[in-house]
Amino acid sequence: VPNWLITHRPDIIVNAAAYTAVDKAESEPALAARLNIELPQQLASYCINHNACLVHYSSDYVYPGSGDAAWKEDSSTGPLSVYGQTKLEGDQAIEAAGIRHLIFRTSWVYSARGNNFMKTMLRLAREKEALNIVSDQIGAPTPARLIAQVTLLALSHDINPGVYHLAPRGTTSWHGFAKCIFEKAEALGESLKIEASHVASIPTAEYPTPAQRPMNSRLNLDKLESALSITMPTWEAQLELTLKEYLGK
Repeated sequence: VPNWLITHRPDIIVNAAAYTAVDKAESEPALAARLNIELPQQLASYCINHNACLVHYSSDYVYPGSGDAAWKEDSSTGPLSVYGQTKLEGDQAIEAAGIRHLIFRTSWVYSARGNNFMKTMLRLAREKEALNIVSDQIGAPTPARLIAQVTLLALSHDINPGVYHLAPRGTTSWHGFAKCIFEKAEALGESLKIEASHVASIPTAEYPTPAQRPMNSRLNLDKLESALSITMPTWEAQLELTLKEYLGK
């Protein structure tokens, strides 16, 4: 990394690299720390010496996930997992460096590419007639496209450095997200084996995972919307756009 940076000397670094395998991080803490803490530290060190700006993406997992109020950028942190702890320490390393930076904390990221919840649900919907999906974790599904668009807008507006929450408006559960995926996909002409009414809701307790998930992933968007003078779109509208992109509609 240092050699590449010295060779190319960027003025702005957008760090979209991260260890995001939340459950595997519990058994691979060193690898998670390498990508989520040490890499941001390296990038921040370059920025100190070259007066560069670092854009970094973080997670709602830095918060304790309790209650039902939307987290603000200055809310108390309290990660529940190795992944969340490494993301928090990465944020703190960037802030401690005293460089120009934008840290965007986001939630439930998905896209038309890569492996993610939306694409997994569509695959399962073509194979199965019934599914059980967790319904007591609440957040805002955020497409990668929206993250990229807001990043570009923030850089062009030269907003104040700091931490910002980046997600669509509105919230849902994983169960609600799955049902909406199926309903919108069918409306776009997709033939699915499952019916949305056959998606059963289950509590987190019935779907144990190595890493504890936050129950409350709501993010307050006031700071970002005020800085950019915008109103973020709804998660439902963003899902439809992402489905159209993925399905080629």
